[in-house]
Amino acid sequence: MAFLIYIGAALAEIGGCFAFWAWLRMDRPAWWLVPGIASLCLFAWLLTLVAADHAGRAYAAYGGIYIVSAIGWMWLVEGARPDRWDLLGGLVCVAGAAVILGGPRA
Repeated sequence: MAFLIYIGAALAEIGGCFAFWAWLRMDRPAWWLVPGIASLCLFAWLLTLVAADHAGRAYAAYGGIYIVSAIGWMWLVEGARPDRWDLLGGLVCVAGAAVILGGPRA
């Protein structure tokens, strides 16, 4: 379940940040910030749903999922195909997230 929450959080964070990017760097109107802020609030709420003892651990594990999601966004939304280094880096990050989230705890 945590994986699905992380995917939702990643899409919400990337979408919210992209709204700000579009406003500041792509000359989109300021009203783009309204759904952007709502999306960032959704992102923050979703991260609270992850079953983790500490917020820092939930955020650290999320980082790997976020990186892979950002690479997917770059490809699907921005039309820039990831290269082998993007894919390798994403794989390493997801492996790290899995270790953080699923590692045995005393």
